[in-house]
Amino acid sequence: MELKDKVAVVTGGASGIGAALCRCFAQNGAKTVVAADIDLEGARTVAEETGGMAVSCDVSHEQDIIDLVETVEEKCGPIDLFCSNAGILIAGALEVPNQDWQRIWEINVMAHVYAARAVMDKMMARGVGWFVVTASAAGLLSQIGSAPYSVTKHAAVGLAENLAITYADQGIGVSAICPQAVETKMTRQGGGVAAVDGMIDADKVAAETLNALAEERFLVLPHPEVATYMERKAADYDRWLKGMRRLQARFVQNTG
Repeated sequence: MELKDKVAVVTGGASGIGAALCRCFAQNGAKTVVAADIDLEGARTVAEETGGMAVSCDVSHEQDIIDLVETVEEKCGPIDLFCSNAGILIAGALEVPNQDWQRIWEINVMAHVYAARAVMDKMMARGVGWFVVTASAAGLLSQIGSAPYSVTKHAAVGLAENLAITYADQGIGVSAICPQAVETKMTRQGGGVAAVDGMIDADKVAAETLNALAEERFLVLPHPEVATYMERKAADYDRWLKGMRRLQARFVQNTG
């Protein structure tokens, strides 16, 4: 996936990983970079910085994503790269209220479904395109302290895997970004247990995403340690769970 002269769309583009992706794509030759976000002013700031375009979009509403795709294709041309990046974190476990479970499900999972629906047919008709899901290492491992985040990020990875299997033979690439703790608004109060291997800046995530696109690689791991953790999990699931429980106990002790 070469970015030169391409049209790229990034949801959640007003800040954090989304803004870093916008900057990275613009710096590496993209023709137009679209920052889409519910925070339109923030998206406009990023668009001014990158020479791109800002679009207001609430990713939890399917019609907003449909309108986003139609607006971009009408004004900028066919979308070559769509980064479904917006996401939220809600702490807690089973006590989290139903409305909060529903909200995080809509943003962390269904928004990716809506985006794929909106762009896949168009990409298939052209026989080329790339779709990126920003998930998390929590979707490959787990998120201590947040059942909703862990569940929805597992679902996001599962969706990305299925899209990669389903559409690869039709010319469409798929990647899943799975970092641990990243310096964003979400981690402003600290990265929690996800920062066990250190907190990185969003620009590093964007750079690793660019590398993955160039290599046509599915999994984007800005924290390379995650690959080792995945191997340990697959090799001995029960031992991995015991290790995660020890990590949880350490985290509770340090924050209690």
